[in-house]
Amino acid sequence: MQTIKIQCPAKINLNLKVTGKLEGGFHSIESIMQTVSLYDYLTINVEDSDKTEIILSGNSSEIPYDEHNLVYKATKLYLDYSGIKNKKINIYIEKNIPIAAGLAGGSTDGAGVLYGLNKIFLYSKAENLDQMCSKLGSDLNVCLHGGRILAQGRGEITTPLGFKEFNVSLIKPIGLGISAKEAYTKFSQKNNTPPTALRATSPLQGADRRKDFVNDLEWAIIDDYPQLQYIKQKYPKSVMTGSGSTYFMIDGEFEQEERYWVKNGLKAINFGVKESNK
Repeated sequence: MQTIKIQCPAKINLNLKVTGKLEGGFHSIESIMQTVSLYDYLTINVEDSDKTEIILSGNSSEIPYDEHNLVYKATKLYLDYSGIKNKKINIYIEKNIPIAAGLAGGSTDGAGVLYGLNKIFLYSKAENLDQMCSKLGSDLNVCLHGGRILAQGRGEITTPLGFKEFNVSLIKPIGLGISAKEAYTKFSQKNNTPPTALRATSPLQGADRRKDFVNDLEWAIIDDYPQLQYIKQKYPKSVMTGSGSTYFMIDGEFEQEERYWVKNGLKAINFGVKESNK
């Protein structure tokens, strides 16, 4: 039996500009994404078998442990892509990243299992892993490489940017998850465009100016959620990440509150998914 443990970081969107519509109903974006020091962990065990099996388990009651999980889909894609058969693959998912939170918790786990399986089987080149990531979702490529990245298209076109270290804190209303589909649908349904002060600039123009850290999707959904309005009113320098419902703040901290999940003391990191020594 072969075993490997993979550390899978969360990401934040320092800014996010919706630039148009793509075929298949997706929106095109420009966004500077940054991996941060909040991690899920995957423990992957592989052994020979007389058939192919993918068995998932974990510590969270909020995610499925079947073919609907992105980890399962990524595992199947890797096996299909590589032609590997007759393996029993057990994957334990230690969830620490909140789900439906704009932090790429599912995407980073999907990228992590591709990376981990490739460490075991040594089948695919880096560009093949990128291709597999782009087939599975919008943020997997960012999580695969990590650091500070300009993401374009659906998010799968990535360009590394110069790394800058900073502290970051997160806050999220407990029990409130917002899907990407909901956020982008509400953006499309808006009859006007965000006021200039609320509209994300071209990300590269705002790459180093924190006043330009703006998320178009925040403008699209904040009116529907009093919990998000509360965060923004109390912490006006905070910005929503991804499709929400998490907000981040650079070089500041959120107060601990009963109905909010808060994580202070995180850091920007210069890597994506990798083998863990934990």
